Amino acid sequence: MASTWGVRTSFQVFTIILFAFVISVLYFTTKEDGSRSRSRSSPSSLLTENHNVVRDTMEEVERMSGCDYFSGKWVFDNQTYPLYKEKDCTFMSDQLACQKFGRKDLSYQYLRWQPYHCNLPRFNATALLEKLRNKRLVYVGDSLNRGQWISMICLLDSSLPPSLKSINTNGSLSVFKAIEYNATVEFYWAPMLIESNSDDPVNHRVPERIVRTQAIEKHARYWTDADFLVFDSYLWWKRPFMKVLWGTFESSDGIYKKVEMLKGYEMALRTWSDWLEIHVNHSKTHIFWMSMSPTHERGEDWGGVTGQNCYNETQTIKKNDYWGSGSDPNMMKLVETTIENLNKKGLNIQILNITQLSEYRKEAHPSVHRKQWEPLTNEQLSNPSGYADCIHWCLPGVPDTWNEILYTYIYSTSL
Repeated sequence: MASTWGVRTSFQVFTIILFAFVISVLYFTTKEDGSRSRSRSSPSSLLTENHNVVRDTMEEVERMSGCDYFSGKWVFDNQTYPLYKEKDCTFMSDQLACQKFGRKDLSYQYLRWQPYHCNLPRFNATALLEKLRNKRLVYVGDSLNRGQWISMICLLDSSLPPSLKSINTNGSLSVFKAIEYNATVEFYWAPMLIESNSDDPVNHRVPERIVRTQAIEKHARYWTDADFLVFDSYLWWKRPFMKVLWGTFESSDGIYKKVEMLKGYEMALRTWSDWLEIHVNHSKTHIFWMSMSPTHERGEDWGGVTGQNCYNETQTIKKNDYWGSGSDPNMMKLVETTIENLNKKGLNIQILNITQLSEYRKEAHPSVHRKQWEPLTNEQLSNPSGYADCIHWCLPGVPDTWNEILYTYIYSTSL
């Protein structure tokens, strides 16, 4: 009886093992076939997924149409911000990488701009890349505009595998390419928009600034066929007088005259405006002007002591409608008048008024936490606030919000 029970038990164990083996083979065969099926259908699935993302984004932007994105407040949000990590952005600039260069307080990365009467649509890299498929998005201006360009490619970076993105710089033009989408996001260095003796993208620090207010073609030929143009030009004009040249930099018979800054700025805007009116395809190209990026170099503006600046600042400015002395309303008015006239002539152009929302962010500049292009002197080292950068912005940071707003406007276009 014991022997019979043992045989029966062995047979039952063998049956169980055999059954488990068959089930395992069937499971892994089915899983492999399913993987192959998913692999074969992945391009179609990806297109469907991208289509859904685009549709959802369009619906979200449409719901927010008419909203004032520029009036609101900064709120702490460490759940959805930052939109990318500084160290993960392949193309981060050492001028803007504040964490890399020693900044310990990272609260500036977790602030989200909250408009008063709506929500800013969440940035979606895939949706924007689909909108930019076979198109050119070109930023034109100075280092603040370049910072916004770097912000944008950092926002797109993680959604693209290394083999499907590239970056190339040739003189004043830097081009980031999303290869699969045949889309480019570009930056062109032209701090005055028109020709100047500061046009070299590397060696542009000169003791006396000279502009050719009637000459723009040297730069503008690189922008002609862009689908989206994003301009800025402000801080490089901030001096009482500007030397204007009638003639060329190469000729010896040019006429030079010092003009009051606002007059020179108006002359440059007129040349820029005339070029856009004649050379830009009115039905194709959408144009954006980024309003002044504020500086925080005078602590007395926000209730600090004289001589204080953004150095060691870790808090935002809480006063509603705060406006510092670094932003010039008269220059802004000239831009507004120029753009109103362009709109009357049929150009698709929009001012993105990022000045007020950026005014509150005195703590978001690199200060001393950036690469120094020249060795610091002992005198500078003994007075860090003296060399603090209170002009540019740490990334991730404020320029990401500029791009979130730009993103909603790009999505609302008919292109």
